[in-house]
Amino acid sequence: MGRKAHIDREELRRLVASGRSNAELAAHFGVTESGILQAKRLAGLAKPMMDHGRALPWKLNRAHNQSGPATNLRNLSAIAQGGQVPQTKINTALRWARRLTDSGLDVGYSYEDGFYERPAEGTSHIETVLTAALSALHEHEHEEGRG
Repeated sequence: MGRKAHIDREELRRLVASGRSNAELAAHFGVTESGILQAKRLAGLAKPMMDHGRALPWKLNRAHNQSGPATNLRNLSAIAQGGQVPQTKINTALRWARRLTDSGLDVGYSYEDGFYERPAEGTSHIETVLTAALSALHEHEHEEGRG
């Protein structure tokens, strides 16, 4: 009792590569899923966490967290960071952002009322997020073209 479980990194690598879930790994090694996540991070097997702070610089009210604008901004942010986003979600986010920028609009946020569209002033927030996503998409297309 009280002895710390040992997770062999090579065995962990092999099992992760074979597609085992965190729950299966936890049961295999006799630790919690949190312990598996920690071991995966230490072994360099965990995917880096996405940081959407630039795309969503506001403290969101929980009621607005899954709204269309929040989802689109998160997807654009994931694209810009090289994340895997389904093509349908990419298309939706790009269409939404382009509609705003083409109309000279930007997105704003109020904790009480949620997201709203407003006239863009200078370089808009949505334009910045869209540009980063498009840049990453073009870079990815260029890399695939060489492969």
